[in-house]
Amino acid sequence: VGGGRPAGGVVVAPGAGGGGGWWVGRAARSLGAGRIIGIAGSDEKCQLLVDKLGYDAAINYRTQDLGSRFSELMPNGFDVFFDNVGGTTLDTALLHMNKHARISLCGRISEYINNAEQPYALRNYQYIHKRYATLQAFFIYLLEADFPRAEAAMAAMIAKGHLTWTEDVL
Repeated sequence: VGGGRPAGGVVVAPGAGGGGGWWVGRAARSLGAGRIIGIAGSDEKCQLLVDKLGYDAAINYRTQDLGSRFSELMPNGFDVFFDNVGGTTLDTALLHMNKHARISLCGRISEYINNAEQPYALRNYQYIHKRYATLQAFFIYLLEADFPRAEAAMAAMIAKGHLTWTEDVL
């Protein structure tokens, strides 16, 4: 989806219930995704993803088994995994990739919140090779030169009604 990929792919967004993940579903839909799955940590956040933010389905990682839900919701695997979480969530996802899947590493919140002294060691990394997948890390501030182009693209999505926002007031 995007990046020259044919439309209709499956996009998965862990951390979709947080501020950074909310936009992924809408942006993916605007770019031609066929099915969008979010992962969040409460039933309320999962409901928000489906009812208001354009996700086709959501997985509550606290109460549902990720591997089983991946198999159920994506029996043929996923094409894009926009990872904000890392750890066991990413490790499980590696077992459910389509050939030539793309994984964007945006964050590792599972390690930050657990104050992990040792980084989580992926056990299923060999599937990246077996599925000819691409794993690409990025840090948003290294892309600062692209901000004006990204802002224009997001403004166009908003104007078309493809991108909306939700306020989360604490």
